[in-house]
Amino acid sequence: MHNIDIKKTAIETLELEASAIHNLTGLIGPDFVKVVDTVLNLQGRVIVTGIGKSAIIAQKIVATFNSTGTPAIFMHAADAIHGDLGIIQTHDLIIAISKSGNTPEIKVLVPFLKQTGNTLVAIVGNLSSFLAQQADYVLDTTVAREACPNNLAPTTSTTAQLAMGDALAVCLQTCRQFSDRDFAKYHPGGALGKQLYLKVSDLSDANGKPVVGPQANIREVIITITKYRLGATAVLDGQNIIGIITDGDIRRMLEKYDDLSKVMAENIMARIPKTIDRAELAVEALHKMRQNNISQLIVTEDDRYQGIIHIQDLLKEGII
Repeated sequence: MHNIDIKKTAIETLELEASAIHNLTGLIGPDFVKVVDTVLNLQGRVIVTGIGKSAIIAQKIVATFNSTGTPAIFMHAADAIHGDLGIIQTHDLIIAISKSGNTPEIKVLVPFLKQTGNTLVAIVGNLSSFLAQQADYVLDTTVAREACPNNLAPTTSTTAQLAMGDALAVCLQTCRQFSDRDFAKYHPGGALGKQLYLKVSDLSDANGKPVVGPQANIREVIITITKYRLGATAVLDGQNIIGIITDGDIRRMLEKYDDLSKVMAENIMARIPKTIDRAELAVEALHKMRQNNISQLIVTEDDRYQGIIHIQDLLKEGII
């Protein structure tokens, strides 16, 4: 294939899958709403099962459910009929995913699922199939054709299944008013988790509290900035924060003053410094630094000086 043919094929694939997802909007009916209501009032868990590529989609849907507040377990349809049916408990709801709804494993599995009395939901692309006829609720993921040029390999159909699962998860998340703080409980690792739970105080408390008075001379200011390695020091008049001096202020001072012997902190400090409360999320400190094109923020609690947070603190924690 020439490059132009490759690009054309890629675009056609994406357009087919995008069209399939768009068409799902017309297939969201009363059963979808009933499934959401049932899961919201569920005393058990959601068991998601499938075979082949649908099983892979089922695993992703389970992962999305679990991370957004809906307890879920994956059960492979082939393994289910060889012992894994024991996963299912009395109050669980079962979601079975299948394009055709007529695969041998599904036909063997469904009668056993019906015997348990659990609610059975089908995500299926064939409304006349065995699975669709046996299910309590049907979520229609019918597609016109696969993106595969032979109309065989599951492509468009699995995209539709995945999108339907996401629609369920997001509806459940919204109904539960599942917040970003709730999300953080399930994602404590990595940069994403840190953005959702790491507070300014978690970083600034380890930094020390560089401070000078307004009449401090330049030598004292430079020694203080160097000692704490934060590129800045706060200027306090008693308990009141009246300014900040950064490395940049020192450089600008050298350009402005020839005689440094009488220069004091109050002569070179930046007044009304940018501050952030120690209880704020660390990622908010990043946003504020970027908005103001600065590298440090003074940390406060009830307007009292608590220290300094530096952009390097955020880099070390992977927030950036």
